[in-house]
Amino acid sequence: MAQNVTLADHYITANCADIEDWTEADAAKRQRMLNVAERTLIRTYPKYTVPDAAVYEFANVLTIAFNDTNRLARQGITGFSVTGVANFDFKDAYITGPDADLRKLIPQTAIDLIGAENGITLSKRRVGWVTL
Repeated sequence: MAQNVTLADHYITANCADIEDWTEADAAKRQRMLNVAERTLIRTYPKYTVPDAAVYEFANVLTIAFNDTNRLARQGITGFSVTGVANFDFKDAYITGPDADLRKLIPQTAIDLIGAENGITLSKRRVGWVTL
């Protein structure tokens, strides 16, 4: 399914709380974020139908994660200041490097939308065995 920036604009504007990075991005970046979001969700949930709304939710999160300020943190900058204006210090960046696992950024909202579309309950939590 080819994602449509115009439909994403309408959805994100109406349904997402933090939209500034999305609205400030140019159309090419928005399309890239939609493509990456769709590809990541399809690879993460290959057995399920991924609704457009889930792609839009994730694309908005990706746009925030890949904004100019967060890009500096991913590149290893620990802080910077603009004299007399602002001072920025970064904690550990939640994405480290270009090979970071984007699945960690999938919001629960998108997971819930995929679950609702498929009539199941999905969660980010993974069950595993632990040996003591």
